Amino acid sequence: MSKGHKQKKSENSGPERKLSRLDKKFYFKELEQLQLELVKMHEWVKAKEMRVVVLFEGRDAAGKGGVIKRINQRLNPRICRVVALGVPTEREVSQWYFQRYVTHLPAAGEIVLFDRSWYNRAGVEHVMGFCTDEEYWDYLRSCPRFEEMLIHSGITVIKYWFSVSDEEQEKRFRERINDPLKRWKFSEMDLESRTRWSEYSKAKDEMFAYTDTKICPWYVVNADDKRKARLNTIHHLLSLIPYEEIKHKKIDLVPINMEGYVRPPLSEQTFIPEIY
Repeated sequence: MSKGHKQKKSENSGPERKLSRLDKKFYFKELEQLQLELVKMHEWVKAKEMRVVVLFEGRDAAGKGGVIKRINQRLNPRICRVVALGVPTEREVSQWYFQRYVTHLPAAGEIVLFDRSWYNRAGVEHVMGFCTDEEYWDYLRSCPRFEEMLIHSGITVIKYWFSVSDEEQEKRFRERINDPLKRWKFSEMDLESRTRWSEYSKAKDEMFAYTDTKICPWYVVNADDKRKARLNTIHHLLSLIPYEEIKHKKIDLVPINMEGYVRPPLSEQTFIPEIY
């Protein structure tokens, strides 16, 4: 880890403590510093030709997308990219389950952030009956071996589970329903998840029992406070990838050479209306 980034500890840290909402001014200041460290980290990943996969799973409206956005916001999209797959096609359904995810794994010098991943089978597919019991149990047995294979091949695999209370989830769902800018985030599947809260909880517990391994553990994020969840996740991610700052050469901009160029009349071009 970069020397400028120090691990912070709290004597009161723990999953049971009551948390107050994080001050907005403090949040943006910390976020800026953490994003600076992310830039250093992703340049290090590129220089050392590392391959990094980060999985983001959890309840609907737990804030996974917000965290991914803040991680990816300042980074080079050629180095760090987001994968959010839709419903599998008929052809993909007939493939080996992990096959469509394998095609999105990183090459040397890349980071891939999965907004939901191959854990769909352990959650929504199982609870909603989109897969058979045989496919489900075969998946739970195969998944740890699949991840172990990725790690032994040199890929760094990091898994985050975002935990949100039912009260906070309901609050966020209502915000999505009532806000035209967020309405697209809400789906019929979200409604169904509310009626199957217990089934999803049992599925998550079963998933952890099989896939929370020493070689590839789950890291649980308390996501009731979005700001804290974002900062804590980025801080933790940085702590898992040892990196150093890449020293760049000094760049001196040379003057533009306009010799031999005559610009065509502006009247020959079509400009957009300047409304603002």
